[in-house]
Amino acid sequence: MPRIEPFEPSIHSDREQIYSPAEDTRLLLKAALQEVGPGDRVLEIGCGRALISRELSLKARLVVATDVNPHATRMARSLGLETIRADLFRGIRARYDLVVFNPPYLPTAPEERSPGWINYALDGGESGRETIIRFLEGLPEHLSPGGRALLLVSSHCEIPRVIEAADRAGLGAQVVDRERFFFEELQVLKIHKL
Repeated sequence: MPRIEPFEPSIHSDREQIYSPAEDTRLLLKAALQEVGPGDRVLEIGCGRALISRELSLKARLVVATDVNPHATRMARSLGLETIRADLFRGIRARYDLVVFNPPYLPTAPEERSPGWINYALDGGESGRETIIRFLEGLPEHLSPGGRALLLVSSHCEIPRVIEAADRAGLGAQVVDRERFFFEELQVLKIHKL
C-alpha cells in the first residue's frame, strides 16, 4: 500500500497537482452516464477534477467524490460535491449502488515516479495493476445488493490479468465500452458480485 503523504500547502497550484480529464475520463463518463439511475447512491474513487462526479450528481440521488489527493478533494468541494479524502475505501463504511474508478494504470518503476500529488493519479505500480487490485479486493464490501462498479482499464496493465483479479475477489467483469488509440486500448469494465 502506498504511503500517503501529509498535506502541506505547495507553491504549485491545485490544478498542476490534479489529473486533467483526458480520453480515459471521457470514456468512463460516457459509460457512467448510461449506467447511473435517479435513485442511485454513487461513489467515485479518485475523482481528480470531479468532472464525472459533477455530471453524475445531476442524475443520481447521492454522489460522494473521494481522492487521496487533497488538491482534488478541495476542488470537488468547491464545486459543491460531498467529498472524502481517502485512499480507496479507507474510512468509507457505506455501500453504494454504483462505484466509479479511473485508477492509475501506468506501469511505473520506482525511479519513474512523478514528484508531488499528481503521482497518485498516474503510478499503477510496476505492473500497472497494484492500485486496481487493491480496489477490487475492497469493492465487494462497498457494493449494495445489486450494486455495480465501472472500472477504466488500459491495455498497458494487461486487462485479462485485471479480470482474473476480479474473479479472485468474487467479482464478475464484462467490457461495456472500449476505445482504441495508437498507443493503447482503453476499456470500461462493469463489475458486480458473483
